[in-house]
Amino acid sequence: MGRTFLAMLALLAVASPARAQMPFGGQQQAAPPNPAALFRNQCGTCHTTEPGAAPRQGPNLAGIYQRPAGKVPGFKYSAGFAGRDFVWDDARLDAWLTNPQAMIPGSVMVYRQASAATRRAIIDWLKEQH
Repeated sequence: MGRTFLAMLALLAVASPARAQMPFGGQQQAAPPNPAALFRNQCGTCHTTEPGAAPRQGPNLAGIYQRPAGKVPGFKYSAGFAGRDFVWDDARLDAWLTNPQAMIPGSVMVYRQASAATRRAIIDWLKEQH
């Protein structure tokens, strides 16, 4: 009876649909994040990407990629942006999302994203909105 029970357990483990879909090692892989949902959930309270929309707590990010920093008309930037002379590219957006205060002391953005994959998804999505 013991061998029959063990054989049945082994058969169930092999035949289980949930088990069959897991990659080697038993770890189920998460679906890649939806970049628009990431932006909406993590950035959308303070920012919009609708061209011509009024700024929120933060500037409108429509066309942010390759745009000069601190130059959205109608938005009052923090003192840290005064005199900044660069355009937003992949490296600067990544540094900004990692730690805004380290990149621009005196900035008021409090969001930080430790996950490189999440930062990459948000940056790529912002580039598509350009």
